[in-house]
Amino acid sequence: MDYTSRRRSANLIGRSAAASISQARRSDTASVLLPAHSDNIVGHQSFISCRRSFSNSYPHPPLPTSLDFPSWAYESKAYFRFEILHQSKKSLARVGRITTPHGVIDTPGFVAVGTNAALKASDFTSANEAGQQLIFSNTYHLMLQPGIDIIREAGGIHKFTGRTNRPFITDSGGFQVFSLAYGSVKESLESMGELKRAKSRSKNKRHWRSDVTGANAVKVTEDHVIFKSYRDGSKVVLTPESSIQAQKDIGADIIIPLDELPHHHIDRDMLEQSLERSHRWEVRSLNEHLKDSRSREQAIYCVVHGGTDVELRTRSLKYLTSLPWDGYAIGGSLGNGREELKELLRWMMPLFNVEERRAKPRHLLGIADVESVENAVCFGVDTMDSSYPTKIARHGTLLTKDGLLRIKRGQHAKSYGMKIDESCECSTCNHYDIGYLNHLFKANEPVALQLATQHNLHFMNQFMATMRSDIIEGKI
Repeated sequence: MDYTSRRRSANLIGRSAAASISQARRSDTASVLLPAHSDNIVGHQSFISCRRSFSNSYPHPPLPTSLDFPSWAYESKAYFRFEILHQSKKSLARVGRITTPHGVIDTPGFVAVGTNAALKASDFTSANEAGQQLIFSNTYHLMLQPGIDIIREAGGIHKFTGRTNRPFITDSGGFQVFSLAYGSVKESLESMGELKRAKSRSKNKRHWRSDVTGANAVKVTEDHVIFKSYRDGSKVVLTPESSIQAQKDIGADIIIPLDELPHHHIDRDMLEQSLERSHRWEVRSLNEHLKDSRSREQAIYCVVHGGTDVELRTRSLKYLTSLPWDGYAIGGSLGNGREELKELLRWMMPLFNVEERRAKPRHLLGIADVESVENAVCFGVDTMDSSYPTKIARHGTLLTKDGLLRIKRGQHAKSYGMKIDESCECSTCNHYDIGYLNHLFKANEPVALQLATQHNLHFMNQFMATMRSDIIEGKI
């Protein structure tokens, strides 16, 4: 989009955003807003239950438009490029390639989750052999262990991990923090024992909370989020700016702005307020990123919100895509189950398929089971991340072209000479049969987790390669 077109679009979007903010409902019980560096925050001894609250005493200025950002921010970047190699004529599916400072990402592509800058039950060499290109690591966890300073002093995440020729993406840390606050995304934390199920939930949906190690661990204000470290109980302040700086120090190829992840059961008014806060935080994140974006060589994606509400999703998409992001992520509540996700993608993804938005990559946050991947690719999603393939592998569930294989079942004890998947050429399938893997799981041998994980990673990457071929051949 040229500068004149952006001006025209910006005026329309800016007026719409300002109107929506002025019409948003506010409560009369605002939290006191303190600057992120205040000693009163860091030294505060009594955490309160997480409450989202606004007040007419603290009006929010209109959101900036595309004209408020420098023209160079919209220019293409030599260190981050997205090429569309083939566009399907049967669907919105497309084949592309993302070029980053540390390697390429073939799209559509699966993104494995390595929360602590490590894949569970797999080393990076094995993951590379399985075809894994992009890995998603978690800023929240890396802030707490080993600490951002350690990674920065090591030369960034690529040198720290020894994975110097493949790209990383990091999130803002907000996903985990708001999982603690709102209890909306538990799975990634339950496996680590960080999240205790609340025995009772407040009947007031405006009062969201979650108990972590017996403490009310999250406080959210307009300026920041305060949470308690699950490692040592210390209090940590996270702002849009500090999240971006942490990700800059980590050194991932793609970074994500801080956004709010509300509970999926909230009413529309609360969802709208959450959307507006996410937009304000994402703009602050973008401004922080642009301060040194030309020297750091990192791309930044926005996160489109709005739940399953058509009007809010559309508003979020149109506003955020008018700003100088390098790519678009689809986040927030994505529906209750695969059918709701499919329906959401059905009406939302065509909005990305207009000239000024088509040229940037689209990432689906947190969902990459096989069936959802098939749907997402057909609707034009380029990359998607999930811990699903590696997590189910550790529980003895293996992916095959014929569906799920539950390796621990007794019927597999005598499956001599049988591969997990006859069409698979991964190291596990080439060297071990189902009967032996059944034994390893039954004997609780740690190597069982490694072999199963390597197979599932290989399966997902081969599955994506097949989808790319099918798109080019006109089958999708």
